[in-house]
Amino acid sequence: MLRLHNTLTRQKEEFRPLDPKNVRMYVCGPTVYDRIHIGNARPIVVFDVLFRLLRRQYGAAQVKYVRNITDIDDKINNRAKERGVAIGALTAETTRWFHEDIAELGCLPPSVEPTATGTIAEIKAMIETLVEKGYAYEAQGHVLFHVPAMMERPPLPQHVYGLLSRKNRDDLIAGARVDVAPYKKDPADFVLWKPSTPDLPGWDSPWGRGRPGWHIECSAMARTHLGETFDIHAGGLDLVFPHHENEIAQSECCNGRPFVRYWLHNGFIERGGEKMAKSVGNIDKVRDLLDEFPGEALRLLLLKTHYRSPLEFTKEGLREAKADLDYFYRALARVANVEAEQGVEPAGALEALNDDLNTAVALASLHYNSGLALKEDDPAKVRAAKAIIAAEGALLGLLQSSPDAWFRWQPPKSPAAIDEKKIAELIDLRLAARNAKNFKEADRIRTELAQQGVILEDGPTGTTWRRAS
Repeated sequence: MLRLHNTLTRQKEEFRPLDPKNVRMYVCGPTVYDRIHIGNARPIVVFDVLFRLLRRQYGAAQVKYVRNITDIDDKINNRAKERGVAIGALTAETTRWFHEDIAELGCLPPSVEPTATGTIAEIKAMIETLVEKGYAYEAQGHVLFHVPAMMERPPLPQHVYGLLSRKNRDDLIAGARVDVAPYKKDPADFVLWKPSTPDLPGWDSPWGRGRPGWHIECSAMARTHLGETFDIHAGGLDLVFPHHENEIAQSECCNGRPFVRYWLHNGFIERGGEKMAKSVGNIDKVRDLLDEFPGEALRLLLLKTHYRSPLEFTKEGLREAKADLDYFYRALARVANVEAEQGVEPAGALEALNDDLNTAVALASLHYNSGLALKEDDPAKVRAAKAIIAAEGALLGLLQSSPDAWFRWQPPKSPAAIDEKKIAELIDLRLAARNAKNFKEADRIRTELAQQGVILEDGPTGTTWRRAS
């Protein structure tokens, strides 16, 4: 039984999808104007595990996962101007970067990946409905959602503005102060549509040429692909207010139906106890980290802490994650020629993940079973351990490489690339020396390779090599 912590109720609840044959999940994706940093990657990785878990429990064909691309935004416009490039060229390039980076983190592609630019008609339709129902108004070429209208006439008795974020009226106004404009009827009102100058992206509308606000984009993309009410909406903790609060407001006022049943939010990544943020300048871009560490190490680091807790990021933590993976892959290498037991369930990891995605406990189970594979001599236990390791790795999105490929990985920008052909030649020379009982020469070759960061391992099937951790 899957239980998830619902931000809306602040409780852990049993997950019961509206339709077990059509389980629906939406995760807020990137605004594509730059490389993603490790903080941006956390929700993508964490909720990829949830996607894998749902597919296992309900069947891959029964789960629909939507993750959007925000390709209309003032940050995009400003970055394109700074770089002197076309806005479309910038978003195409940064979207490609995003896909490349998260692929190296082992993330499955979503079922659908809509873009804001591809959803303009649906966005305008929602705004028109909100205006017609009296929840939005036009002012100086803008269309704004009127928060007091929802508070006076809630579309659903149980939902009022501020319920998700637990903010009162004063908090709501304070949170909106950064965007108070003279044409607003209320300080808490937020933009659904704004005018575009000739140099900016824009579309014709009943309110003039313009472009959508950020919040309405996600509401429209979610409704288009998942319906007016769906199961899970997830993202980072920083999106609770105003983004997700505003999504609820405009969606429920437009549709007259509950928007989302389970809200999930991951905690922040920190450095030195301070939230990682571009505005602070303490970020680490995923691509820069991938130049030093394999993608699986980044993924494992993001899963070692429960998703709702803060995660302290350090390079030392990445080195520890790499060492953990070395341990797992050594276990797989030992049982490479063992036939895995059929029908064995990864009970430990499943129980942990069903308890609000407790990846830390699931990893403890993976450690335990890897230890069995490395040290156990009982054939039945080894066969079972191999099957469980494979299943747990698949659930967590780990161990998707072969031990041979893993141990031969080297940083893309390594100044001293390992020559695999030369290594093979030295291994052959060492074998010949051992056969001739010239153990001094065999030891010399082993030492020479070790100095190059190459570790030799002799086994019943011959000699293999791996990079030193």
